[in-house]
Amino acid sequence: MQDSLTVLLVEDDNAVRAASIQTFQLAGIEAKGFGAAEPVRDMIHPDFPGVIVTDVRLPGMNGLALLDHAMRVDPKLPVVLITGHGDIAMAVDAMRVGAYDFIEKPFPTDRLVNSVQRALERRALTLEVETLRRKLSDREGIESILLGQSPAIQEVRRVILQVADTAADVLILGETGTGKELVARCLHQFSRRRDANFVAINCGAMPETMFESEIFGHESGAFTGASRQRIGRLEHADGGTLLLDEIESMPLALQVKLLRALQERVVERLGSNREIPIDIRIVAATKEDLAELSRQQRFRSDLYYRLNVISVTLPPLRERREDVPLLFEHFVLQAAARYRREAPVLSSAQRRQLMAHAWPGNVRELRNVADRFVLGIHGTPLDPAGDAASAEPPSFAEQVDAFERAVISEAMARHQGNIGAVSDSLKLPRKTLYDRLKRLNLPIETFR
Repeated sequence: MQDSLTVLLVEDDNAVRAASIQTFQLAGIEAKGFGAAEPVRDMIHPDFPGVIVTDVRLPGMNGLALLDHAMRVDPKLPVVLITGHGDIAMAVDAMRVGAYDFIEKPFPTDRLVNSVQRALERRALTLEVETLRRKLSDREGIESILLGQSPAIQEVRRVILQVADTAADVLILGETGTGKELVARCLHQFSRRRDANFVAINCGAMPETMFESEIFGHESGAFTGASRQRIGRLEHADGGTLLLDEIESMPLALQVKLLRALQERVVERLGSNREIPIDIRIVAATKEDLAELSRQQRFRSDLYYRLNVISVTLPPLRERREDVPLLFEHFVLQAAARYRREAPVLSSAQRRQLMAHAWPGNVRELRNVADRFVLGIHGTPLDPAGDAASAEPPSFAEQVDAFERAVISEAMARHQGNIGAVSDSLKLPRKTLYDRLKRLNLPIETFR
């Protein structure tokens, strides 16, 4: 990780700056030089991947002010101060504020290199610990939001945590009711953008006549009825995440206008010629095959490729039936609290009905069934006299596979993929367990 870190050197003497950069490069250290502190100040942020080396005496903002700013942004960021004035009191004060080291001019090059190498080692260790801590925290957090232990949903959680902190745009694919907006919110929540706005736009529900004003905003007097300035959704999402839900329903004429804003990351309010830069993460959600729609010229291919940087595919509920009991119990508890009712308990027969149902409405349908169950209005699929009775029941082999998958998945998740522990808890020989995992398509690595 240390190889990916950068030294930002602030030195107003051109000759000293050039010599120091060359020294760092000869030592295999990536470094960038600056003649003033202000540009470096604007580059500092929590978890900045590098260290700061700065002269104390600088035009404008001095090195001590830069140190003070760095410590307020990230107290663990190493800052090495350089001075040619031999001020011991200044050195003591700087170390008290949080400076990593203090070097007097003139200094031997190996003194500077050794100090910076130690600072880089400390920074690498700090960032590694913080990354691991955040991953552990995010893993625990996302498991309480995206519920389920099926391999399919575990893969979705893994991809979310892997890409959440990147700048890459994401395309979420899934049937109606699978939880696409929930995934988008997780991408936002488990990223550094979490403190900025999450803005959701339903492209299918927005009238074409209002699109430009809603998305880009407008100035006062831009059109009849525009009595005051309005900030558009794109601008409101600056620093955060923008969800374009049901993107497949956006008219082609509007796709062209949206594409430029997404490519350039700028917006122009209606009635204004000023371009406003925006820093947003784009998440698009669709239930359609956008590639096929592009071939049919019903969706712009350039917009499709712009959005399809990373894809997350949400499995329908029928493909992860082992998650149904856990999800249903969660929704029942939520509904009981919302309606101030006692949480009823499923019978064995009702549980079998839940597992056997096809769930065409996916998680949304399951939530509605849980609400009716709490209110005492059972209906499909909990009422044997309902529509579920007329649905084709799963075969005996399918029911056995579903049961085995649920039991083994739960044990694998509980023991974090430890085959020995799972074998002991299920009293199942290891060879048999391996055979079951292979037949049920349950990769061991998804549970670790």
